[in-house]
Amino acid sequence: MELEAIPGVGAKTADALRSLDDPEDALERGDVAAVAAAPGVSEGRAARIVQGAIRARHDDDGGFLATDRAREVHEVVLELLQERAVTEYASQRLRTFYPSAVDSRIAEVNEFAAAAMERDPDLAVLEALDGVEPLSRPDSLAVRDRCLATTDAETYSAARETFPELSVEVVEDARGLADLARGYSTVVALDEAFVGVEVEGDVRVEPDALDRPEEVVPERVLSFFATNRDRIRAAVAVHQAAGLETDVDLDELDAALEQLESDGSVAGDEELDRLSTAVDDLDAAVSTSESVANDRLREAIQEQDVTIEGADLLSLVERGAGVDSLLSRELADEYAAAVDAARDNLVDALDLRDGEAAVARRAFGDDPTFPVTHDEEAVSRLREDLTATRDRRAAERKRDLAATLADLREPTGALVNRALDLDVELAVARFADDFDCVLAERGGRGFDVDGGRSPILDVDFEDVDPVDYGVDGVSLLSGVNSGGKTSTLDLVAVVVVLAHMGLPVPAESARVPEVEELHYYAKSQGTLDAGAFEATLRDFAGLTEGAARKLVLVDELESITEPGASAKIVAGILEELHEAGASGVFVSHLAGEIAEQCGFDVTVDGIRARGLEDGELVVERSPVKDHLARSTPELIVEKLAEGGGSDFYGRLLEKF
Repeated sequence: MELEAIPGVGAKTADALRSLDDPEDALERGDVAAVAAAPGVSEGRAARIVQGAIRARHDDDGGFLATDRAREVHEVVLELLQERAVTEYASQRLRTFYPSAVDSRIAEVNEFAAAAMERDPDLAVLEALDGVEPLSRPDSLAVRDRCLATTDAETYSAARETFPELSVEVVEDARGLADLARGYSTVVALDEAFVGVEVEGDVRVEPDALDRPEEVVPERVLSFFATNRDRIRAAVAVHQAAGLETDVDLDELDAALEQLESDGSVAGDEELDRLSTAVDDLDAAVSTSESVANDRLREAIQEQDVTIEGADLLSLVERGAGVDSLLSRELADEYAAAVDAARDNLVDALDLRDGEAAVARRAFGDDPTFPVTHDEEAVSRLREDLTATRDRRAAERKRDLAATLADLREPTGALVNRALDLDVELAVARFADDFDCVLAERGGRGFDVDGGRSPILDVDFEDVDPVDYGVDGVSLLSGVNSGGKTSTLDLVAVVVVLAHMGLPVPAESARVPEVEELHYYAKSQGTLDAGAFEATLRDFAGLTEGAARKLVLVDELESITEPGASAKIVAGILEELHEAGASGVFVSHLAGEIAEQCGFDVTVDGIRARGLEDGELVVERSPVKDHLARSTPELIVEKLAEGGGSDFYGRLLEKF
């Protein structure tokens, strides 16, 4: 898909999308989170881009929601769907669902919704989903202990681009490699000319390193999995709870993650832990070992009676001899024992192996001195050896673990995506369960809803009375105040919007017309002034053009002007819609007057009121065909007339 061909995507946004690993795949899958990872693209913007890509794929020009009230209904049902999503990903993904007039798009979502409605929104699955998020890129990675080296400027540029995590150096010869080896634990030479060159230190000649970035920088893979470890484990839990199939060996993945620390280092390696501890504790162990030697030697000196004859003392003084000579002469064995104790303590404290222990023992010399001090050069050598061994071990373990995880990276991404997509499915399933939904049929001129209950009323859904209503062509809907006329229109709008989204509708069964636009006009707030009235008439004049492709729902249009004029205007609009083959419902308190003005036999349906009980209106919520509903004032007068006491009420009732 050409990115610039997506509605709303210009050159700048297309360039941002191209920075993603695979923007076409992300758009194909509707992955809002992946698209939102592009520079400067918010989640809301990403949802619109994904929706635009869907429209482009189905050659869908949009425009189904033709009025503000139609768009409001769509937003309300979207919110109801989003409330049933656990993850933010699913919530944003649901925003890519939109009402369409294109068969292929509706069929695509129908297929998805039918499968989703088979899902069981199990509590354990929903709890597991709570920890799932889209995989993210780690923060900028920098590896300081190794570098790349080359003599070639072109190779240098390629290496800089391939390995942003590493330092890349230009050298002239083997001497340059040797200089680098003194500053880095590992140097990777990229030139084949260095094969066979012997340089002190860990210098590896790997001309094909640019083709094996994950091996040269295993931290790249490890950092990715460390950053996303909790999300991956949550996705694993979702698969296990939901019984989803996956290409990933979950036990292998879990074992690999167990070896990974949160900072990307390798865990669970006793030898690496031993070496790391030895390096960290070296200075303290040397200091403690000195104390061991000095404590033993001091105790030996305090307990020893040393007798020096005058001639010997004079000889020692003349030679400038100090305490070291006295120790060598009088306490040689005790000194040797003290030094041995220091050496043993150092080896034991650091848990050193044979070769390491030999180097460690040189930290304390054989020449007597008091107090006993360590040989700094020997300690530095020990530190260098331990550090180098530790780093080699860590690098080896990183490469091994990275090799395992690298093979798991792609299927693990699919694992997480599947868990996130499951949340989208479960949101639809929960919506369908909560509102007793079915998939609607499409076809015919009008609509037919059986057992429909509106989910957007301000009452608990369980308390909503079911409504049966169908219209073929255009119809007037009458009824008492607060009898349910507007809520019936809302129900029809909800069913039509959801059906054209391809999603289940809140009814026992439903059929909606194959229209291209939904025009839903809410009740006007008071009489309009001349300018607004003229603008409204212009809107309806445009509405009659191509009306056969439109479903029109209008709530009390007569409120825009005087009742007498309103009846004539509405009648004229109905005539135009009827002749154009449109479908629609006009709610009106002037249904009788409008019917009289119409030039065709317009159907008048009514929400029948059974009367007043304890001051409360009792109605049958399902409109009755060919029935002009009685008004609330008539019901009140009738109640008073039946109560007797005055003929006034009876005579007044005859006026209706």
